[in-house]
Amino acid sequence: MSKELQENVCDEKVFSMIYRKYSKDIYNFLYYKYGETLEPNDKMQDVFIKLLSNCKEVSPQKAKGFLFKVAKNMMLNAIKHQKVVLKHREIKPKDYTNESPEFILEQQQFLQRYQEALSRLTDDQRTAFLLNKVEGKKHEEIAEMLGITRKAAENRIYAAYKKLKNEIEGFK
Repeated sequence: MSKELQENVCDEKVFSMIYRKYSKDIYNFLYYKYGETLEPNDKMQDVFIKLLSNCKEVSPQKAKGFLFKVAKNMMLNAIKHQKVVLKHREIKPKDYTNESPEFILEQQQFLQRYQEALSRLTDDQRTAFLLNKVEGKKHEEIAEMLGITRKAAENRIYAAYKKLKNEIEGFK
């Protein structure tokens, strides 16, 4: 029997070697792709727990692919969960308002046009723009998170801003 067939991910030495080899890469992947709000360090730890619980089905040669696939799926599930939480967290509006019905209608229409215009941006532009304008991240921080240069981050933000300004009347 060859040495590769004798190795098992359940073996403590093999698991430790896999952890040392891929833990930083998995953390960086999760952090750059999804940001810090979804707790990439916790997800990285959960990925290795999942590997340990499935150690008999995963060979050491396929561990890297397994880890990255599980990491991606965990983050996507966390994003879906966040959407559900936000949907149920909507606050019941007051029964009265000082604004005129016309103002409220205009505000709702503007918000709808803004969301539609955001959806027409490329994923890269939308991500960079929202990180900058909503979360207040600086260009250098965005570039680091997305794994691009500062100039590329600036270009994405300004291109998104230009498209939004052209599509939405009164956008500033």
